[in-house]
Amino acid sequence: MSPTGPAASDFPVLSAGHVTFLGAGPGDPGLLTLRAVEALASADVLVAEPDVLGVVRCHARAGVSTPELTVVDGQSTTVGVPVLRDAVNLVMEAAKGGRRVVRAVSGDPGLDGNAGSEMLACAAAGIPFEVVPGVANVVGVPAYAGVPLRDARGADVRFVDARTASDRCWSEVGASDATCVISTSLDAVAAAAGELVSAGRKPDTPLIVTVAGTTTRQRTWTATLGTIAQLFKQAKVLPSPEGHRPVIAVVGERSSAAQRDQLAWFESKPMFGWKVLVPRTKEQSASLSDQLRSYGAVPHEVPTIAVEPPRTPQQMERAVKGLVTGRYEWIAFTSVNAVKAVREKFEEYGLDARAFAGIKVAAVGEQTAAALVDFGVKPDLVPSGEQSAAGLLEDWPPYDPVFDPIDRVFLPRADIATETLVAGLIELGWEVDDVTAYRTVRASPPPADTREAIKGGGFDAVLFTSSSTVRNLVGIAGKPHNVTVIACIGPATAKTAEEHGLRVDVLSPEPSVHKLAEALAAFGAQRREAAKEAGDPVTRPSERRPGARRRRTTT
Repeated sequence: MSPTGPAASDFPVLSAGHVTFLGAGPGDPGLLTLRAVEALASADVLVAEPDVLGVVRCHARAGVSTPELTVVDGQSTTVGVPVLRDAVNLVMEAAKGGRRVVRAVSGDPGLDGNAGSEMLACAAAGIPFEVVPGVANVVGVPAYAGVPLRDARGADVRFVDARTASDRCWSEVGASDATCVISTSLDAVAAAAGELVSAGRKPDTPLIVTVAGTTTRQRTWTATLGTIAQLFKQAKVLPSPEGHRPVIAVVGERSSAAQRDQLAWFESKPMFGWKVLVPRTKEQSASLSDQLRSYGAVPHEVPTIAVEPPRTPQQMERAVKGLVTGRYEWIAFTSVNAVKAVREKFEEYGLDARAFAGIKVAAVGEQTAAALVDFGVKPDLVPSGEQSAAGLLEDWPPYDPVFDPIDRVFLPRADIATETLVAGLIELGWEVDDVTAYRTVRASPPPADTREAIKGGGFDAVLFTSSSTVRNLVGIAGKPHNVTVIACIGPATAKTAEEHGLRVDVLSPEPSVHKLAEALAAFGAQRREAAKEAGDPVTRPSERRPGARRRRTTT
């Protein structure tokens, strides 16, 4: 029987090339949509504006092509600078070659920039495309500045691009009482305010200006249409070489300072804009850095310890084979690196988490337990109190020949680990195979600019999570400056810091990196409140006068 439907040849043949116009939002990487992340993961070519490349590139697959986008302004054309390649040419060339192209723009493709003309070019050439909306700058920046554009009473909202606004546009906005959201530059804010006053808006109309919105560099000024120029002059904001920086200005009675004081949720985070040094291995820093970002900080990870295989791997190989053949009753992991070392050895032998069947598994703390769960292993024992070798021993059951058919524990650990756990397990009646699973060595020095920032007070705080991180950081990069807040995970680490001439400001109430981050955030919150109560501006520690006295805090 012949098919009654259309034949395959009846459908049009589509080019394999495709373009996704993608809005990257105002700057906060967390504002990317799920669809945007999906599109980036499948892109062959990524054409992104310079200010959003860092936001989107991390979501693109390895090997994605990122041709340079040359932005040409009137001045460069006047002086004869050659136009190398523009966005339309880059996008069209790649798409016609059958590649999947993502064209990433700041904000939203339909509201910010000139993506519309590029879409028309694709349509004219018959190149299929899609649009992934993003959070528009004129919407996202006021939200992060604590400035709602509408309230329960409702209000007209007008969006104005000061660079292209006509006299008629200014007249219409100036004659209304609408909330006006203006896209402009820092050095053109006063001119835009003047246009509105000339068009009829009162000079005492509230004006809120935000630069670098949705990022930890965000800064907001509150003034009126009539006072903004004087405020920028007195605060020495202008004149400045950075006067060209884009800003979002919100004009209207509903954006008053009193309202913003209550709603400025982003800039009031306890460590907003703090540059925090995290001297650990990169694998161990991920969750801690995420936590610091949630407090408004900018974490800077500097590896101080490098992890290498043991010099003689035979002992580790025998232990892993013994694990499979039933030699052990328990395996105890005292670090994320120990989990990683055993996992790598398993993969080398073609094993997976099923090899732990019938074996009890202990983890020294929450991070180590999380690494095990990621491996597919749920630990049987995690300390209920202190997350340390001592805490693990407090909960570890003594050997009982009636209930424990095997009396041996496999302990994979670092070459420089202490004997506390081994001695404690032996005292509880267990035999211990204490095996060097990895070696810890001092990492290479960080780049010169990082070393200068450490010694020169460029960091607002540093987190020390062990005595070795203190010794290694000072060894490879030098001693942190006096203005830098020093936070330590416990008394032993604090003692080592003090021995190296550092003043400890924050001491974690528990030996946990997350509790340490919480304690530092509490310190930042107390510092912020103290400045407000004293009527002083809220500044970062790196902006303080060297030698200012601080007190150690715990939470």
